[in-house]
Amino acid sequence: MSAHRFAQRPEWILVRGFAAVILVGAALLSLPVASRTGTWTSPLTALFTSVSATCVTGLTVVDVGMHFSLFGQGILLALIQLGGLGIMTFSTFLLVLVGRRLGIDSEFVLMDSLGYAKVRGLPSLLRRVVWFTLALELAGALVVGLRLMMGGLAPERAFYHGLFHAVSAFCNAGFSLYPENLMAVRNDSAILLTLAALVVLGGLGFLVLYDLSALRFWLRNRVQRGRIGLHTQIVLRASGLLVAVGAVAFALLEWDGVLAGLSTPRRLFFSLFQGITPRTAGFNVVDITALQPATFFMTMTLMFIGGSPCSTGGGVKTTTVVVLFMVMRSFLRGRHDVEIHGRRVKEAVVREALTIVLVGIVVVFVGFYALTITEAPALAARSFRAADELLFEVVSAFGTVGLSAGVTPQLSPAGRVIIMVVMFVGRLGPLTMALLIARRGVRQVTRYPEGDVVVG
Repeated sequence: MSAHRFAQRPEWILVRGFAAVILVGAALLSLPVASRTGTWTSPLTALFTSVSATCVTGLTVVDVGMHFSLFGQGILLALIQLGGLGIMTFSTFLLVLVGRRLGIDSEFVLMDSLGYAKVRGLPSLLRRVVWFTLALELAGALVVGLRLMMGGLAPERAFYHGLFHAVSAFCNAGFSLYPENLMAVRNDSAILLTLAALVVLGGLGFLVLYDLSALRFWLRNRVQRGRIGLHTQIVLRASGLLVAVGAVAFALLEWDGVLAGLSTPRRLFFSLFQGITPRTAGFNVVDITALQPATFFMTMTLMFIGGSPCSTGGGVKTTTVVVLFMVMRSFLRGRHDVEIHGRRVKEAVVREALTIVLVGIVVVFVGFYALTITEAPALAARSFRAADELLFEVVSAFGTVGLSAGVTPQLSPAGRVIIMVVMFVGRLGPLTMALLIARRGVRQVTRYPEGDVVVG
């Protein structure tokens, strides 16, 4: 393949698009006008914040509410929105909006960014994606803004805070203008419910929202009402199960831990919230550093799984995990085919799911191993509780979650670069991987005889 054709492959167009936005965002965030003190922000801090915002992660090395001015926060909000919708999705929507027809190359880029290669009616899908996003974010901003205004905040400031947190929630970014994330508003159930709903909707994925929007729930005739597809069924069931398991496990593990001293309804509510947010959102209403070791590990597991395909979330995705569980079930039952809801899963999908999980594990462990080297002096001085906090930060970066054990601001410059790379790979890796695996340009001419390999 020539260098020109290689550079024009959809996954590399996506990489260049995100990288360009990150660099522009870093340059703007470093300007004196972007900080409250009117001084230059260090290039590394600005770059880290730009990567985290564009990759909708939420890990920060400074308090964004205190460090950045209104201009800087506006840049941050724009980066979160662009990262959540996807650079190519957003730009292609603009072409559709002005009436230009999508070309074949543009459709490949868009389908790669959405993570689904069989979308029909891309212009219609694009319009609904953006209008859904804007409508849900605006509705969330109004609810949160009204609640903050009722709490005594000035109207313009209240609605600005509402808009910022609504966009951050739907894009699963986890950025907050408050020093301790959402601890400042954790007693306002309406705000938390609104943000949790936005997190869930953003994590379901655009294809699921598109599929659900086509249903006519009010009709009795099943044919006219329509039906949801297999992908939507899997996403809804897997997401519901993960939220339920996360909430119940958090309540059981932390009932006398970080939830101690709260009323029973408040304990249950916080458990539900913390069962939702590790799925790439990054908001917290409890002290993450005070979690039990078992809760720590459970949170990392949820962060690694992440959201669903075509969503604003990261991770290896819910459907990937479901497919692998079905593979295990089929093997244990002695069946050759992998079946889900009466449908056979293609072997190519199984290979993709396996590759995505394995690559995710490799990225996490390589990142963790690199941090144990760069942060060895801090570990020796016991600046961190233990090495598991470094692993927590790496998993959070890969899953583009943003939950932190308080380690990120203490990382060395080399450690921050490692986290930036993991965030970038976590945001783009699963998306670019599918197209690389499914590419049919290479024809296998030679087929070798089978050989026996002992495994297990």
